[in-house]
Amino acid sequence: MKIEDQSPQILNDFLAYLHTVKGKSPKTAQEYYLDLRMFFRFLKQQRGLDDGVVFSDISISDIDETFLRSISLSDAYNFLMYTVQERPKHQNSQSSEIGLIASSRARKVSALRSFFKYLTDKAHVLENNPLQNLEYPTIRRSLPKYLTVEESVRLLEAVDGPFQERDYCILMLFLNCGLRVSELVGLNTTDIVGAQIRVLGKGNKERILYLNEACIDAISAYLPHRLPTKPGESSKALFVSRNRNRMRKTTVEHMVKKYIQKAGLDETKFSAHKLRHTAATMMYQNGVDIRTLQDVLGHENVNTTMIYTHIHDTNMKDAAQRNPLANYKQKE
Repeated sequence: MKIEDQSPQILNDFLAYLHTVKGKSPKTAQEYYLDLRMFFRFLKQQRGLDDGVVFSDISISDIDETFLRSISLSDAYNFLMYTVQERPKHQNSQSSEIGLIASSRARKVSALRSFFKYLTDKAHVLENNPLQNLEYPTIRRSLPKYLTVEESVRLLEAVDGPFQERDYCILMLFLNCGLRVSELVGLNTTDIVGAQIRVLGKGNKERILYLNEACIDAISAYLPHRLPTKPGESSKALFVSRNRNRMRKTTVEHMVKKYIQKAGLDETKFSAHKLRHTAATMMYQNGVDIRTLQDVLGHENVNTTMIYTHIHDTNMKDAAQRNPLANYKQKE
């Protein structure tokens, strides 16, 4: 993975640890780096160590063990307050809205906690972890949006055009296997063995999913129409673009939006990721237990999967009907 030239060695060691030992993806390691860089820039600015320097130009290459030992829990909370009050909601944009959303701040807390745990338990730079009790911001979880069975059928029936077999296969895998878009575009032809498919998920974690008859039929119908690819890494790609390269995430997302619109569905409400929610919802509603659903979706924590239990809980409906006042009618 790429080691940042402008960061201190201790931070580069941490990034390498994330990738090689913890199995984090290069993208995750890069996001952690950006969060920690912002944190150190904030501290240097607050302490007047880089007076007159634009925030984005503040160097962190001189962050050393002495500096790290001076950091307190209050520094972390002040930093989080800064992200709420002064950072734009949409970084790298011209938006005037202020304050990072809770999920963005939660990732920064995760980066800080992981780094200081590493400094204490692995690198032994610190004797005590000052951020051990750093709390995550509360994230309001909204129920995931999903298509009904009837809407899913409409979506599948909307597929046409020169890449009909490919696009239909993609939608079928989304709706039956609950894949992430990144997982789908990463599939290779060699990942399919009989009625099983090997999926590489977040953190480079592999899982094996079983294909139902609809998926097997869709793949069998598509493969004879799969375009030959250009030489190189894309040669094994399962889903190939018109330019004969591995399909990109944005290409798949655009394709899904096109068929959502063609099916007469709300394109502002539904997306490729919502097809993953649709698959999960249909599986749960039809008797798949939550632990199995966790494995199918590749969730690291079952709490992430538990959100689907609130979508359509027949037990809760039954509980409401069993209330002795359920059939009470006001006297006229």
